[in-house]
Amino acid sequence: MVDVAVHVPQSSNAPPSVAVRVLFADDHFVVRQGLRDLLESEPRCQVLGEALTGREVVRKAIELKPDVVILDVSMPELNGIEATRQIRSAVPQSKVLVLTMHDSEHLVRELLQAGAMGYLLKTDAARDLVLAVESVHQGRPFFTSPVARMVLQGYLNSRPPVTDSGVHGPLTPREREVVQLLAEGRSNKEIAASLGISVKTAETHRANIMRALNLRSICDLVHYAVREDIIEA
Repeated sequence: MVDVAVHVPQSSNAPPSVAVRVLFADDHFVVRQGLRDLLESEPRCQVLGEALTGREVVRKAIELKPDVVILDVSMPELNGIEATRQIRSAVPQSKVLVLTMHDSEHLVRELLQAGAMGYLLKTDAARDLVLAVESVHQGRPFFTSPVARMVLQGYLNSRPPVTDSGVHGPLTPREREVVQLLAEGRSNKEIAASLGISVKTAETHRANIMRALNLRSICDLVHYAVREDIIEA
């Protein structure tokens, strides 16, 4: 049975523990400031840093090796799903807590498959953020109440897990990165520089993506990226 933390009250007599080392990412300044204020007011948490993009949070996670990484789903350059996958691969000791306004079932399933251990809605952050951070740090999944009900209902309905081919089509992780960058309006040259590949390789990825997804134009690709929550509309 999976041990899932949802709104568990804290004991006021519990002895102080070692602070959880936290890195967080969001592309909105107001959200980042709110997160920093929340975390720095809590002695059980130590803020290591913050990031504005998915690619930046992956780089900083590798550099700082935090206990917990808090990130959003929709971020520039690299979305939360791919960022989670890369962080869990490169820094397996770091736990990922998703903090977002999105509560779609397929996003929850994809993020769990990518390695996220917690999923908290921004509307619940003021009340539950510290509890969620401590829970995932201790290896216990944490789902905000609406998401917990969604996950439970999906389990009771015995729905098969969504696979990459079921949501994104037959794309590799690198191709999904390219999809996001293309949808954000990046040129082949900019994509090559961002990913550390040649322009020719970027062009090849672009052609393969358009063919695999049966898309005719970049406009079609943008619609696809929005529909699959790779970027925000």
